[in-house]
Amino acid sequence: MVSVDGPVTAAQIGQHLDLTAAAVRRHLDALVEQGLVAPHDAGTARRGRGRPARAYVVSEAGHSSLGADYDSLAVEVLRYLAQHSGPEAVAAFARSRTAVSEQRYAAALSSVGDDPAERVDALVRALGDDDFAATARPVGTGGLTGIQLCQGHCPVQHVATEFPAFCEAETEAFSRLLGVHVQRLATLAGGDHVCTTFVPTGGLARKSQPASAVVESATADSATTDLANASARPSSQITHVKEGSPS
Repeated sequence: MVSVDGPVTAAQIGQHLDLTAAAVRRHLDALVEQGLVAPHDAGTARRGRGRPARAYVVSEAGHSSLGADYDSLAVEVLRYLAQHSGPEAVAAFARSRTAVSEQRYAAALSSVGDDPAERVDALVRALGDDDFAATARPVGTGGLTGIQLCQGHCPVQHVATEFPAFCEAETEAFSRLLGVHVQRLATLAGGDHVCTTFVPTGGLARKSQPASAVVESATADSATTDLANASARPSSQITHVKEGSPS
């Protein structure tokens, strides 16, 4: 009622809800304490000869807590941009927007050394401050090792679902921030339950080992061990059988 009829007094709310003004004021005081509503000078509204009745309006924080359709508006704007300026214009905007966050994250990582694991930890903390619900855990064994960086929430998921350029720009930023080539394996925008990025730390992974192989090995350690052992065998021990040739 405050958002619809404000400025509104406790007495007016009480009449509408069939409550006493005192009961309504207790609720309003709680909302004021939470910063969701604010007192407002009611001007001519007076109680007899006394002070003007205190009226209330929704505060800026209160408006922010109410529902808004910003995601749909953003998608409409980007559709218009893509239609009139082309997909590259959307990609350029995604990179520009990501660059702002990248600068802040770079500042957070400035005191961290070159070790990828330490930089991932610092990045996780920075992402957490931006409500990405980020976590990290080591994956793989032997030479096939890395860190799985997960983001359980994405503030721009609705936009990124239609415009993957936002995910691509973020992945590129992660590579620059961490100093290694990372690989995005899953995204919330793509329908997965979490955004997953593989950060290589082992020798084989750094050379050219696909991140997907490392993550698969993390869920099946025996397969990882076999792969590592196979890569260490002399080439003379590996037999290639062509189709149709005698075995």
